[in-house]
Amino acid sequence: MATLAGSKIIVVGGSSGIGFGVAAAALESGAEVTIVGRSVEKLKAAEKRLAGAGRVTGIAADMANEADVARLFDLVGAFDHLVATAGTPPPNYPIGGTDMDFVRQFVDSKLVGAVMLAKHAVRTLKKGGSMTFTSGINKDRPPVPGGSVVSAIAGSFTYFARALALELAPTRVNVVSPGWVDTEMWDEIVGEAKAGYFDQMGARVPAGRIATPADVAPAYLYLMQNAFMTGETIHIDGGQRLV
Repeated sequence: MATLAGSKIIVVGGSSGIGFGVAAAALESGAEVTIVGRSVEKLKAAEKRLAGAGRVTGIAADMANEADVARLFDLVGAFDHLVATAGTPPPNYPIGGTDMDFVRQFVDSKLVGAVMLAKHAVRTLKKGGSMTFTSGINKDRPPVPGGSVVSAIAGSFTYFARALALELAPTRVNVVSPGWVDTEMWDEIVGEAKAGYFDQMGARVPAGRIATPADVAPAYLYLMQNAFMTGETIHIDGGQRLV
């Protein structure tokens, strides 16, 4: 497989969670990394934590704002790989009580945001490079009730990547689909109940525990490095889809 040493990688959502794990792993592989997020404070803190591992730069941008997305790629210039991991707590209303404004906001931040990233990335992404998007376990194991919207959005990434892989060939487009991962977003969703929640789910998962960002980061590196992988969705969920 190709080396990442000397390559230029953009990690959207790289200031925390899975994205931070990917950024750290890419830096350890010798890449130059740009992390992207909405919060300047979180970006500065992440840059400080990652500084010892290699060259890292933070850029503040809102993936629901096309002007921000366009500016991001203007600032970075030519690059080799795009990784999109940015997440937001999903809507979880039973369908009869769906808050449509919240749903539209979620669709904009996840699916429309991915489309905008692809639209503007192609201007400066090097031919033969890659884009890797993030789906999730909710498409395979939708929470009931309230999982219809997040399941639909998560599932759409597989088909988005397949079509885009054909359109942009030989540039490669893939998806990573993690199971539950212990990230800061879960603190927003369940708060202090997170530890007990994870203990219960970890006992059910064949791998015996909930993943950390470091567990799933190698899947992203693999898709960047393997020049023969495109249009694929890699599941890395500890067997969660099986239970």
